[in-house]
Amino acid sequence: MGSEKEISGGGLASAAITTTTTTGSKQKNLDDWLPITASRNAKWWYSAFHNLTAMVGAGILSLPYAMSHMGWGAGVTVMILSWIITLYTLWQMVEMHEMVPGGKRNDRYHQLGQEAFGEKLGLWIVVPQQLLVEVGTCIVYMVTGGKSLKKVHETFCPDCKQIRTTYWIMVFASVNFVLAQIPNFNSISAISAGAAVMSLSYSTIAWAASIKKGISKDIDYTVKMNSTSDGVFNFFSALGDVAFAYAGHNVVLEIQATMPSTAEKPSKIPMWRGCVLAYIGVALCYFPVAFIGYYMFGNSVDDNILITLQRPAWLIGIANLFVVIHVVGGYQVFAMPVFDMIETFLVTRLNFSPSTTLRFTTRFLYVAITMFIGICVPFFGSLLGFLGGFAFAPTSYYLPCIIWLKLKKPKKYGLSWTINWICIIIGILIMTLSPIGALRNIIMSAKDYKFFS
Repeated sequence: MGSEKEISGGGLASAAITTTTTTGSKQKNLDDWLPITASRNAKWWYSAFHNLTAMVGAGILSLPYAMSHMGWGAGVTVMILSWIITLYTLWQMVEMHEMVPGGKRNDRYHQLGQEAFGEKLGLWIVVPQQLLVEVGTCIVYMVTGGKSLKKVHETFCPDCKQIRTTYWIMVFASVNFVLAQIPNFNSISAISAGAAVMSLSYSTIAWAASIKKGISKDIDYTVKMNSTSDGVFNFFSALGDVAFAYAGHNVVLEIQATMPSTAEKPSKIPMWRGCVLAYIGVALCYFPVAFIGYYMFGNSVDDNILITLQRPAWLIGIANLFVVIHVVGGYQVFAMPVFDMIETFLVTRLNFSPSTTLRFTTRFLYVAITMFIGICVPFFGSLLGFLGGFAFAPTSYYLPCIIWLKLKKPKKYGLSWTINWICIIIGILIMTLSPIGALRNIIMSAKDYKFFS
């Protein structure tokens, strides 16, 4: 009888082991196929490329315009404070990628949320915000890429027939239809490196050309407004512009997931090295463009400083071409985590088989949808403010702090606890105020807008 129990127990144990092995093997095969975890051999400089490409994007061109709505005092304070806060929260996320070196890795932002808030609540807190940021950025990049291509065409061929922005957005999208088929994050490292160089290049052109052009006649540094209420709403919107500029946190954990990690050499070491280099690059791009652009043009600056800089035409044309190349890379960096989410859902929940056909179909549809929405929503300046405040502020400014307090449990009223609560309060203020001003600007812009122009 005892031997029968042993045999029976052994059989159950054997079945459990077989099931566990099969499940583990299936999960490994899925991880080897998904774009975030397919390749874990990234170098530390990959982190610098990806983070710089994610961070320095379309938002930088609106920073002088944001300054014109905040003035010198508030503008400089918000810019520098945002740089410090987001560098701090970036460090927190890098540290929390692996709570125990060599242990479980939080390869995706929502997995870190699940670690802090539980399986279901973590998903509901993080995924909607992360998707809004990443999909929203892809849409804005569609608009930016199309408008920049149009500007390049008009600059180098002023006598040519005007082509609608709609068609230029479709041209920009056609490149992304092809690049979206690149299988994983590490595979786009060369594209990301090129995009990072482009961001440094057009940023340098923007502030250097501003210096060359010189201070505008009748320069005015008073806050740009038609009335007190107008000034208040525009200030709120400007906060969103700045928040949009610091949007790279949404892909940080996914970037770190591509790096090898052991107990002796955890991934946070090379990742943080790359992040520091990227943030130095961010400072070299953001501060000169924002401060010099505002100093040279005052409150007459446009919502895209390259529009204000009309001469020399060839240089501005090249700068716009650099913007196009950069947002192509930026689109891929922000789209990759979305591809990962979609493909994970289709395979694990809807039981699709991992395949090239599945990948091609989902990514083709994603690019097509973002292209269509981009064609319908061209409110560049206002869109930055709305998205920046509503979604970018939580994921970059204070959600990492809340997760840090939840997981690390620093001493109450201690230095870490106090710093995190200050960041949370500032982030909530930006999230609450900036969409109000931006939504008002979108409504005002929509009055004169014609679809598919």
